[in-house]
Amino acid sequence: MTGKPTLAMYWAASCGGCEISILDIEEHILDVDAAFDIVFFPCIADFKTKDVEAMEDGAITVTLFNGAIRTSENEHMAKLLRRKSKVLVAYGSCAHEGCIPGLANTTSRAAIFDFVYRQSPSTDNPEGLTPQTETRMPEGAITIPSLWNTVKTLGQVVDVDYFVPGCPPQSDQAWKVIEAVIDILKSGKPLPPRGAVLGAGSKTCCDECPRERREKRITRFVRPHEIIPGSHECLLDQGILCLGPATRDGCGAKCVIAGVPCRGCYGAPGGARDQGAKMVSALASVIDSEDPAEIDRILDGIVDPVGTLYRFSLAHSTMQRVAVADSDREA
Repeated sequence: MTGKPTLAMYWAASCGGCEISILDIEEHILDVDAAFDIVFFPCIADFKTKDVEAMEDGAITVTLFNGAIRTSENEHMAKLLRRKSKVLVAYGSCAHEGCIPGLANTTSRAAIFDFVYRQSPSTDNPEGLTPQTETRMPEGAITIPSLWNTVKTLGQVVDVDYFVPGCPPQSDQAWKVIEAVIDILKSGKPLPPRGAVLGAGSKTCCDECPRERREKRITRFVRPHEIIPGSHECLLDQGILCLGPATRDGCGAKCVIAGVPCRGCYGAPGGARDQGAKMVSALASVIDSEDPAEIDRILDGIVDPVGTLYRFSLAHSTMQRVAVADSDREA
């Protein structure tokens, strides 16, 4: 150890894109190496959990924790790294709002196991076996983490100091956050207010989108593959469900500029508690009908409303999960 501030990054229930976003800061990775001793980053080197457990509490200056919490191991690591870190950052949409893993909250653990281990066309499991958290062997007990029935965000399990949204966070924004941390450590400047969202703004993706909004009234929704969108016109005006009105700015509207509708990975804008509800409110102002039957027909064009409006934020939403049938309920 060199006496430099220490940095950790951990990957829980997520895809690994957040690690890539850090490596995508290109030559600035050398600045990170110059500013920090990296003490735990299993994705890039052979670090051991036991080494973290042996550290004094608060020994890690900053931990970037990405991934939702959906297993007992995720929970253990979240609590361990909270205890060992002076500053714990929920890095990326999975830690921030649950993201794609959080869509498991539309069903139950029992239903997931039933499909994966018994019903999936790719499964060859005639005995219908499912994973057990403990299996006795002659050599002793083999244990694996238990899968939770409800996926949670990092902030629902431990106290989080800061949040960096995005799936993954844009590399330029990730570097700005790290650069600001380095500056604070060198200069002694005060930290941002606890609970702040870093690497993003407080307005909406629409505010940074260059496409022209003409306030057209929507009479039907189309899926992106059904039309070739105009290059300058607002995608929502063209009937493509774009979550720009309900999504925090900071990504540079890169998807929308490329003709791909915003899916909402930066979470709800400042002042909005529930991203899906925010988008429903936005849609209510543009659907061109006052006839209930016609409104239903238009809304039927939204395929998978929960997976669309809450693609990244279900676990963090007011609902947190969707009710399941009594047969799927678990203790």
